[in-house]
Amino acid sequence: MLTVVLKRKRQNRLEQGHPWIFQSEIERTDGEGEPGQLARVVTYQGAFLATGYWNPKSQITVRVVAYKELVSMDVDFLIARFQEARRHRRRFLGETESCRAVYGEADFLPGLIVDKFADVLVVQILTLGMEYCREQIIAALIAVYEPKCIYERSDVSVRELEGLEQTTGILYGELNNPVSIIENGLLIDVDVVNGQKTGYFFDQQDNRAALAPLMLGWGERSGIRLQSVNVEGAEASIVPVNSNGKVVTYPYWDGATVLECFAHTGSFTLHACQYGAKQVTCLDVSELAIENAKRNVERNGFSERVEYVVDDAFEYLRRQVKGLDERKLRAVAGKVDTSKPLSSDGRKWDVVILDPPAFAKNKQSIDNACRGYKDINLHALKLVNEGGYLVTASCSFHVRPDVFLETISAAAVDAGKVLRLIDYRGAGKDHPRILSVEEGHYLKFAIFEVRSRDAQS
Repeated sequence: MLTVVLKRKRQNRLEQGHPWIFQSEIERTDGEGEPGQLARVVTYQGAFLATGYWNPKSQITVRVVAYKELVSMDVDFLIARFQEARRHRRRFLGETESCRAVYGEADFLPGLIVDKFADVLVVQILTLGMEYCREQIIAALIAVYEPKCIYERSDVSVRELEGLEQTTGILYGELNNPVSIIENGLLIDVDVVNGQKTGYFFDQQDNRAALAPLMLGWGERSGIRLQSVNVEGAEASIVPVNSNGKVVTYPYWDGATVLECFAHTGSFTLHACQYGAKQVTCLDVSELAIENAKRNVERNGFSERVEYVVDDAFEYLRRQVKGLDERKLRAVAGKVDTSKPLSSDGRKWDVVILDPPAFAKNKQSIDNACRGYKDINLHALKLVNEGGYLVTASCSFHVRPDVFLETISAAAVDAGKVLRLIDYRGAGKDHPRILSVEEGHYLKFAIFEVRSRDAQS
C-alpha cells in the first residue's frame, strides 16, 4: 500500500479531526498505489495517523476514511458505515422515511452523499476514491436500506476537479419520478431527475418547521376580534368579528401574508399554509420550479391561499419597493401627477422569506456575494409590515456566519429598520458536523422581527 508522508512543519488539522490532506502538506509518497486506492498516512517520523484514499490530481490529495489500518473499503466496511449513519438518524429523527442518509465527511465517508426519499436513494459520488468503490457502495446501500431504486445525481462540477466526468442515471431498480415524501406532515413530490442537487434540500427541514410561531396572530391588525355572539336558535359562541361588527367566516382570518422567494419546490410555502397563513406569494425564476411548487400546493389542498410568480427575485423585490415609494409620493400633495394610474407593485407582507442559492462559490466571490445578500435583504426589509418578520438564509460556506449577520445588519441600517434576532440555526440533525471541519458549517438561517427605526423613537 502507498504511504503518504506528511511534512514536519504543518498544521495539525488531521489530528484535530479534519479528514482533508492537501498536496502542500505532503513531504513525499513511498511505495506504489493507483489513484483512488487507499493509502497509509504517517508523520515525517513514520508514526501512523490514518488511512485515506489518494488522488494526486486533486489539491485535496488524501481524504481520510479511518484512523486505523484499513486494507480496502469493501462491502462489509461500507455496510458498517451506512448502519452507523442510519442509527444516528433514527436516534435524532425517529423513524423518518426521508432525510439525508449519508453526509460525506460528517459520516466518515468523504465524497459520498446519499439522500433518502422514502424507498428511493439518490447518491452523489463526488471523488475518485468513492468512484473507485462504486460497485461496493451500491451493494452496501442495497443491503442496508433495501431500496426500490438507487438514482445517481453526480452531475456536479466538483467531479471534474477529481478528473471525473459528470454522470446521472439509475444504478439499481426502477424509478417512478417524481418521488412522494412526507415532511412535517406535508405531502411533497420531489423531482429527483431534474431538481436542484439531489432534488430537494433536507438541510432546511427543521428550519421550515420554525415558521409555525410566525403564521398566526395577525387578525387583530385588521380590526378582527374574538367576541361572544348570540346566534338565533343556538347558544352564544366565540367567533371572529371585524371592526364593522360582522362575523368573519374566512377560516384563515388570523393568518399572516407571506412572500417566499427562491421557492424551488415551494417547501416554505407549504409549511406557511400548514401553520395557518392567510395568503402566500410563491416566487421563483424557474417555470419548472413553480410548476413543481404548484403541484405540491394542490396535493396538500392549499391552492386557494397561494399565488405564483415566475420572476427574478431581485427585480421583483425592487419593483415592489419602487411601487411603495411611488405611493408615498402620491400622498404628498402636488408632488406627483395623480391622473396616472398606480402600478400593481408596491405590496408588503407580514413575513418575507429569502432562501437563495449560494452566491459565493469561492473566496474570490465573497465581496460580490455580500453585496448580493445586502441588496436582497435590504429590499425585503422594506417590504415587511411593521412588526413582521424576515426569514433569511445563506448556504454560501465562504460567507461566514459573522459576515452574514453583519451584512444583514448593514442592510437594516440602510432600510431604517431595527431588527430583533428571534431564531438562528444551521442545518438539521441529519446534517451533523465534525467540529474541526468548517466546510460543513455552511447554512445560516435566521428569523428577525422587523421594526421601523422611526417608530421606536
